[in-house]
Amino acid sequence: MDFYASLQPAIQALIAGVFTWFCTMVGAATVLFVREVNDRFLAIMQGFAAGVMIAASFWSLLEPALDYAQAGPIPSWLPVAIGFLVGGLFLRILDVLVPHIHLAEDHNDAGVNRKKFSRTTMLFLAVTIHNIPEGLALGVAFAAASLGGQATLTGALALTIGIGLQNIPEGSALSLPLFAEGRSKGRAFNLGHGSAIVEPISAVIGAVAVLIVTSILPYALSFAAGAMIFVVVEELIPEAQSSNHTDIATMALMFGFILMMILDVALG
Repeated sequence: MDFYASLQPAIQALIAGVFTWFCTMVGAATVLFVREVNDRFLAIMQGFAAGVMIAASFWSLLEPALDYAQAGPIPSWLPVAIGFLVGGLFLRILDVLVPHIHLAEDHNDAGVNRKKFSRTTMLFLAVTIHNIPEGLALGVAFAAASLGGQATLTGALALTIGIGLQNIPEGSALSLPLFAEGRSKGRAFNLGHGSAIVEPISAVIGAVAVLIVTSILPYALSFAAGAMIFVVVEELIPEAQSSNHTDIATMALMFGFILMMILDVALG
């Protein structure tokens, strides 16, 4: 821990991003050992990931954002509300600009066949887009820890563990459906873990941005939270509830929430 604490925040964020990418790789490797996709298993994984991200958005991001905003000249809720909304709008804009398709085709995906991308490419882009806020959250958390206040290094590490845990099912939630659609196991695995390569990149960007302009910290923390909640509501929950296993998916969400809450409160 002492050695890790001595590193620059951007390096800490990079290492954390590589770790979460590796966790995605572990999940994607599931496709190498199975012969068919289990809808119940996918529903559980999506629900668990949603629970982790909801809890992380509050305890790791919004709560410290409110704490940092109290030192400013305006009401503490205002920068947090602005950052949260802008985070959601940012993901919405990416959704509009980048051609993609969701695993559960109930997100206004009609007409995607007219686009000049294969279904595999658009599935890959959908997951990649939604990995960006996770990386940003890591970078902002480590930068915030280096600046003192309520955010701590152990809290940032708890967030890293939480995102890593939910990346395991996330990796398999992409690789398994791709295999079911006829892709080879090797290609499904590469696409599954490749979707998370943006996490170490966006983690460094998030850390550097906060360290250069420290006054944006409350906005940056809440921005990451808003983007993560957008992903949960727009993708994870609908896909977890699109199967015939809605009850167990809901329970998985609650378990993921509790696990992330315990990690953040106990370690942070």
